[in-house]
Amino acid sequence: MKPKKSVPTDQELEILKVIWRRDQATVREVHHDLSQHRKIAYTTVLTMMGILEHKGHLTRTPGERAYVYRPARSQRHVLKTMTEEFVKRVFNGAAGPLLVHLVEGPGIGEEELKEIETLVRQRRRRP
Repeated sequence: MKPKKSVPTDQELEILKVIWRRDQATVREVHHDLSQHRKIAYTTVLTMMGILEHKGHLTRTPGERAYVYRPARSQRHVLKTMTEEFVKRVFNGAAGPLLVHLVEGPGIGEEELKEIETLVRQRRRRP
């Protein structure tokens, strides 16, 4: 049996984004929000939110008519974990090649380059 990944899948991340934006949500609310962009079954959302709870990404409490789900981990924490996993898997744990790839890529504009330069200067000043 494969061990469960703590890093959310694409579909799980989509659900987490809805809940982070709302701060809390029922399955019905998440289903409604996701249905605005694509077709998805209510039971799929229900199952995925159960999986997210099992993985430790969500907590649930009884509400007036339905369970209310809240994020167990902040968006920042989850994105940091996902980034670390990606760097480990794709770049053997070295972030430098990823940064070079991003800076040299066509998708980065002048504003992003300035922001990166500012972040690098701030990082160098830290003890």
